[in-house]
Amino acid sequence: MSVMKKIFSYKMLTMLVMGYSAGLPLLLTGSTLQAWMTDAKVDLTQIGMVSLIGQPYVYKFVWSPLMDQYSLPFLGRRKGWILITQILLMCSIFSISFFNPASSLLMIVGVALLVAFFSASQDIVIDAYRREILDEEELGLGSSVYIYGYRLAMIVSGAMALFMADRMSWERVYQFMALAIVPAILFTFFAPMEKDEHKKPKSLQEAVFGPLKEFFGRHGAWLMLSFILLYKLGDAMASNLTTPFILDLDYTKSDIATVAKTFGMVATLLGGFVGGVMMTKIPIIRSLWLFGILQAVSTFGFAALPSMSHSLTSLALVIAVENLASGMGTAAYSAYMASITNRQFTATQYALLSSLMGIPRVLISAPTGWMAKMMGWEWFFITCAIVAVPGLLLVPKILKLNERKEA
Repeated sequence: MSVMKKIFSYKMLTMLVMGYSAGLPLLLTGSTLQAWMTDAKVDLTQIGMVSLIGQPYVYKFVWSPLMDQYSLPFLGRRKGWILITQILLMCSIFSISFFNPASSLLMIVGVALLVAFFSASQDIVIDAYRREILDEEELGLGSSVYIYGYRLAMIVSGAMALFMADRMSWERVYQFMALAIVPAILFTFFAPMEKDEHKKPKSLQEAVFGPLKEFFGRHGAWLMLSFILLYKLGDAMASNLTTPFILDLDYTKSDIATVAKTFGMVATLLGGFVGGVMMTKIPIIRSLWLFGILQAVSTFGFAALPSMSHSLTSLALVIAVENLASGMGTAAYSAYMASITNRQFTATQYALLSSLMGIPRVLISAPTGWMAKMMGWEWFFITCAIVAVPGLLLVPKILKLNERKEA
């Protein structure tokens, strides 16, 4: 099948919609919420700590065996869970609109934690579903299209939300964002059923311990986990404070919506597309090396932005380069994680791997607000670029491990 036929297949449409559903909640508990908190004059250190709301993404492997073992009585083993988590997300996102960070910060954080929990649960089952409906040769392109949908959703919950916030209350914005998940809910009914070649675990005990025993029984298991933890570390630290950084440079929320969220997101989508197409020709692990270098170098652009002319052109250039590289790196990163999961334990193993992926974004990124205050914006972003180096140094070892596996 040609690349174009693969891109426009029904499987890839499904990946696009599932990516949209998974991506919509993220910014609503991240940078969009940070923008609302900035408007409400919340302290920068507290804004930086917002990343802790994403802790369910780190610990989702704890309850993932339940979603591997138990099926709901409708739509199959995976689609039933997808539908339920989508409905719960819609309700919890709408509930955020009942509060304001200026007077009810703890309540907003509490509800946002629920959003993150339901979002992480949806990720568990969508990641498993994606692995089970895609063939091995489709993983690179499928991961790229999935990220495409993910990023399109982030335009909605990022750029569109910021545009709307300049014209209506933040409470109303979150109500609209809750309704934005409805198209994904409707599509779930028509999405293809996953393959039933790999049966679910025979018991909950097997669902809990089977994936761990299988994975840690492999040669190089700890090396793979270390790589997953470190590969996106610098990128995650930098992206955690991008919105407050740009606002601090006296750009407006509409500037961010136009350039950082819309133009920048287009660059990310282009990066994901280019990365996906390249991975049909270049092995996934070699792509990790090339895209990872570009990803690290592009972070230096943020360090240079304060000394550049204060214009949308300067902002657009820095954002475009960084997001293009980040999109390529994320496509390869996601494809690699999918490729090393065992189909019998897809949900739990992928949840474990993506939980490690979430640690830099959630836990290690938490003190970034304090770091930026102490170091200044320029040195903070230089540090983020340097932090990416250890992950890159592991790529050759991962390549040797993969060559040994194929031998």
